[in-house]
This record gives sequence, structure tokens and C-alpha cells, in this order.
Amino acid sequence: MSTRNYVRATPRRKPTASGKPRRKPVDWEGQEQAAVMTWLKAEKIRGTDVGELYDATYHVPNGGYRLAKEAGRMKAQGVKAGVSDLVVRQARGGWHGLYLEFKATPPRDAALADSQHAWLDDSEYEGYCPALARGFDEAKAVLREYVSWPRTQVVGDQLALENGSEWKRGDGDDDGSTGADRGER
Repeated sequence: MSTRNYVRATPRRKPTASGKPRRKPVDWEGQEQAAVMTWLKAEKIRGTDVGELYDATYHVPNGGYRLAKEAGRMKAQGVKAGVSDLVVRQARGGWHGLYLEFKATPPRDAALADSQHAWLDDSEYEGYCPALARGFDEAKAVLREYVSWPRTQVVGDQLALENGSEWKRGDGDDDGSTGADRGER
């Protein structure tokens, strides 16, 4: 048996000019964003209108520190710079959904990167509601306003893809089909 230790030591941070060790950086944005999701989950449990957004909201893990090899793998899998932090896949107010770029509460906030600004611009062009929230309270206000809008109505028939694997559950006839292949709706 090998006695090799596979645990990687934490890389040391460069000391300050006075020689004192640097403090570990705090992810203020990440902590506040987690608080928003905790609040949203609590609102769901309370049965409030804004709570119904909890199941439709997810985080896109694009930011943060990664080793170059892992960052390369993620980029190859489709990670893109500028994608908003939170996505709400519920269509409201004539929009297809909400892209929420989250920043920490000032003065701990960061400037909106060019790639983030471009993503919000392009999302609006494609029919998604773009929003920037600086901090917990502003994010709550954005989500409350968004959920107050009526659901977006689909007008006309939706097209169905002919390619791809079947993912819908069967309609009870044990053949695994949804009935759509027989012209049923």
C-alpha cells in the first residue's frame, strides 16, 4: 500500500507589505445570494405568491475560482462569461423568464462587467426580463415585482421538435409514448 498523501495543501496567500498573512477573502455576493434563495424557500413554505418562484429559480455557477484545468473543462461544456447569476424560468409580464444579475450590497458590490451587461442586453432582445439587483433587499423587490405580473400567455400553437429523445412520461398505455406521436394532445 502506498502512504502517499493525496490531500492538496491549501495554497498560501502572499503576505501583506508588513509581512502579516492576508485574510481569506469573503464572498459577500455569494453569501447574500444564498440568503435570497433561503428567503425564497421560506416564502414558498409560507405559501406566499413570491414563494412560487422558488422551484423555478436556479443559479448558474459561472463565477468563482477554479484551477485552469477545471475551468477549461467547464468552458468546453458550455460555461459562458456574463451569464446572469439567477434565472427564473417562469414566464410573466409578456417575458419568457427573468435573468437576475446579483451583486452584493454597496459598498461591497462590484461593477457590472462588460460581458454581464451584454448578456442582459441580449436577454432582453430575446424576450427575457433582464434585471440587476444590488443586494438582498433589491433582489427581493425585483422578485416580488416580477411575480406580481400576470403569467405570459402562449398565443397560437407551439411547434414540437421532431428530434431528440422522448422525455415525457407515458400516458398510461405502457408503451412509453405521450400520445403526441398519435396526434393526441
